[in-house]
Amino acid sequence: MHILDDIQNYNKLDPSNMLAHLHELPEKCESAWREAMNITLPGDYSNLNRVIILGMGGSAIGGELAQSLVTEKAFTAVHRDYGMPYPLDEKTLVIASSYSGETEETLDSFSVALDSPAKSIALTTGGRVKELAERHGKPVFTIKYKAPPRAALAYSLMPTLAVLHKVGLIADLTETLSEAKKVMESLSSRISETVPVHQNRAKQLALRLQGRLTVLYGAGFLSGVAHRWKTQINENSKAWAFYEIFPELNHNAAVGYEFPGELLPIFSVLLLRSSRLHPRILKRYHITAGILDKAKIHHEFVDTEGKELLSQMMFLVLLGDYVSYYMALLNKCDPMPVKVIDHLKKSLSEN
Repeated sequence: MHILDDIQNYNKLDPSNMLAHLHELPEKCESAWREAMNITLPGDYSNLNRVIILGMGGSAIGGELAQSLVTEKAFTAVHRDYGMPYPLDEKTLVIASSYSGETEETLDSFSVALDSPAKSIALTTGGRVKELAERHGKPVFTIKYKAPPRAALAYSLMPTLAVLHKVGLIADLTETLSEAKKVMESLSSRISETVPVHQNRAKQLALRLQGRLTVLYGAGFLSGVAHRWKTQINENSKAWAFYEIFPELNHNAAVGYEFPGELLPIFSVLLLRSSRLHPRILKRYHITAGILDKAKIHHEFVDTEGKELLSQMMFLVLLGDYVSYYMALLNKCDPMPVKVIDHLKKSLSEN
C-alpha cells in the first residue's frame, strides 16, 4: 500500500490532526461569514476610500485574498511590517488581523492606526490586540476557532470580507459563498485521504513535487493564492518554495532560467490559472510555459474550478492545502509544528 493511502501513517505523522482543519475549511468559511455578519460597526464607518489590512503569516493571507475582491471604490493594501507607510485619515479603515493577538509587528502598526483619525477593527482570539482595540473603543471580532493561524484561514478571510461588505466596499457574498462551499466540498470529496493515489489529483501532484523546489506562478486574483501555496509548503511540508506574479515575472524572473544549470532539474513551476484572468495575462501563461519547455524546467498548469472569483480562489486554496499536507507525509514530518517560528519569537522576546 502506498504511504499516502495508508491511514495509519496519518495517525503517526499527524498526531495533532492538521487534516481535520482541511476537512473543516468549507463549513468554517460559511460559519465565519455568518458570525462576522453579526458585527456591529459604528455609524461613521462609511464613505471610506482606503483599507489597510495589518497582519503577518497565516493571519495576513486572508487579507491578501480579500484584497482581490475589493472593487475600485477603495485603495486596499496588506501591511506586513512595523510602523505605517500609508497616510491615515477619517476615510481610512484599518483591519488588524492577528490570530494570537500578540503579533509584535501588527501590535506596532495597530498602535499607530489607533492614534490616527482612521476607523479601526480587530480580528483576533484575544491578547494585546484585543485589549488595545477595546481600550480605544474600537470593534473587535473575537475568533473562537482553535487552530494554528494558517489553518484558521476562514477566520481571517471571511470576517474581513464581511467588514468590507458592511462598510459598502463589496457586495453581499452570501450566495457567492454558498457556491464556493459547494465547489470546495466537491473538491474535498475527490482529494481527501480516503481517495487512493491513482484517483487523487492532490496526492499525485504532491508526489511530482517530492524532492523538488517548488515555484508558484499566479496572476490577478490568484496572486494571493500563489502566496498561500508557497507558505503552506513552507510551514506544512517544511520545504523550500517561492512564488512569482504575472506580468511582473516576465520582466525579470523568466530571464533567470539558465543558471545554475545543475539545479534546474530539481525545480518545478506550477502555473495557477483561471480563464477569468485578463486575456493578455493568459497569453503570457502560454508563452512562459514555452520558455520553460525550452529551458527544460518541469512545469504544469493547475487550473481552477467554479464560476465566481471567490469559488475559484478557494478551490485552489484548498487544493494547495491538501498538496502541502501530502508533501509533509512524503517528507515524513508532522505538518502541525513550526519550531523555527517559535524559536524566532522566543529569541525576539529575550532581547
